[in-house]
This record gives sequence, C-alpha cells and structure tokens, in this order.
Amino acid sequence: MDIRHRIIKLEQVFVSFPTYIQAVIAEIQTSIPFAASCCTAVDPDTLLSIGAITDGQIENIHPQLFESEYGQLDYNQYTTLLHTKQTAAILSEATGGDLRKSKRSTDILQPAGFGDELRAVLLDQEECWGHLSLFRGIKEPHFQKEERRLLAELAPLIGQALRRFRLTLSLTTSGQTSDPGILILSHALDIISFNQPARHWLTVLREWENINEDILPKPIRAVSTKARTNETAKVLITNPGLSLKASRLTGSTEQIAVSFEPASPAETLMILTDAFNLTKREKDITSCVIRGLSTKEMAGELHISAYTVQDHLKSIFTKTGAGSRRELARMLIPAAFPGCE
Repeated sequence: MDIRHRIIKLEQVFVSFPTYIQAVIAEIQTSIPFAASCCTAVDPDTLLSIGAITDGQIENIHPQLFESEYGQLDYNQYTTLLHTKQTAAILSEATGGDLRKSKRSTDILQPAGFGDELRAVLLDQEECWGHLSLFRGIKEPHFQKEERRLLAELAPLIGQALRRFRLTLSLTTSGQTSDPGILILSHALDIISFNQPARHWLTVLREWENINEDILPKPIRAVSTKARTNETAKVLITNPGLSLKASRLTGSTEQIAVSFEPASPAETLMILTDAFNLTKREKDITSCVIRGLSTKEMAGELHISAYTVQDHLKSIFTKTGAGSRRELARMLIPAAFPGCE
C-alpha cells in the first residue's frame, strides 16, 4: 500500500483533528524526511487559523512566523500560493538556492537552527482548509522537487479530511458558557485582562491544541496579529459555534480587544453546509428545511419539481447522516430549535 492510500485510511482510523494530523505527519516523514513540522487548520473564508498542531521547536518561533506571514512580503507565502494555484513550494527552490534572500529564513528560521522549508496549501473543492510546513535542519540537504511533487499529491487528501474534521472539531468542556468573553492584549500580544467567559475559552482552546497556559492559542494569535494592521479580523470555529473577533484599540497604549461570542445561526449553517460538502442547490434546499417549508413550497420557491426536491433531500441526508428533516434542522442549528433537543 503506497503512502496515498495510507493517508486516506488514516481519516477512517482517527476521529479528531489533532490525532489525525499527528498520524499524517508521522506517515509523511517516512517518505519526506524533515526535522520539524506545523499543520494549521484554517477558516476558508478568512484563511485565519482555527487551530494548529506544531512541534515544540516551531512553537517557540510561531509568534515570529505569524508576524512574517501577515506583516511582510516574502517567498512562498500561503496567500501567494493560493493565488498562483501552487499547491506546494520549496523555499530554496523559490530563492534560487540562496535562502538569504528570504527574511523569514534569515530572521526566524536560521537563528532557530532551521534551513529549508517545504510548504503546502491543503485544498478541497477549490477552498483552503489548512496549510502544512515541513522544516529541515540548517545543516541538512534542501528539499527536492520529487518531494515537493509528492506533498502536492497528498495535500488534497489532507485538505478533504480537514474539511470533514471541521464538523467534529470539539470544543466542549465542563462549565461551557454562552456569555460573551472579552480578552485584552498588549501590542506584543501579552494578556492584560479578561473576563470569566474569556478565561473559559482560553482553557478550551489550549486543551484542544495541547499547549501550555503561557502560550496564546493560534486562533487568538491569528486574529490579533491581523488586527494590528488596523483591520478587524474574525474567525469562526464550530462545535460549538464560536466566533472570535479582534480589533485594535487606540489610546495612550496600543491594545487589542478579542471577543468570544456564539456564532450566529447563519454563520453556523454556512460552516456546516460547507463542511458537509453540499452543492449550491442542496444548500438552497437545506435553507428551506430550516425555514420549515413543505416539499411543495420548496418546489415552488426554487422552480423545480417535487420529485427533484426529494432527490436533493436524499442526497443531503446521505451526506449529513440525518434521518429526517427535523433531525437535519437540529443538527445544523440547534440553537434556533431549542425545543428539538
């Protein structure tokens, strides 16, 4: 069995994003040797992190890598790879063999003992669900074109799994709260203050990423780093629906305010229908189900036959695992249907 089939089988064995990614990284290392790695799941709408599995060596320089990615132009940035439709790229190849051309290399990677970098964007249905970076030691040989091609072949398989895992991204813990959380950070992203709901979500996110209390969770770091450029940044996380939003505060000292709020029913519906890989017409049908329309009313509104509505419903039930319209509604936006619990 080749590595492609082994990667596909891993999704069936591991039921959570962290355990799946750890197994994928171990499998890739059997064919592409590397010294360290980082795999990040992202919100496909904003491309901001919703969580990452990172080696300890990279964790130490992760804040600098965030700064580099959002604050300065460099080779092989993830947004550039997406725009150019380049699934995987090698830093040494992009710089013509001279890593000194890259500020990310000279300022961050080399001081930490790393040399070459191989990156991949993890796509499915032409949307980005994450990205993966592999690093070699400063004295190790550069990555080769054959390794880039192999990672490019594996990337869509991992992207498809990340899309599905977004459904099962479990952030539930005891003492869960629906009250808004507020977290205030310094310009350097050090924690200044927070309320009790924010403390809860900090704990939940750290547990999910398996990081220590002194480390800022990746979703918070992502929206906060983006907010420092004077943009309001937002990322959506599911199960339960959680919306993170960061804004820059101006005053005697520059600070960042991060809010934790339940995702709206519309946001949750958008996330889950994407993750279930529903077609546009299936999303239209699902919206009608949420609104409680009958088959005849759906057919009239969408200008299709009742038989076509039933065919779409069968497909939706197969993809979501729902056994009825009521179960589908409860599955997608339970907050809007409290009586269905």
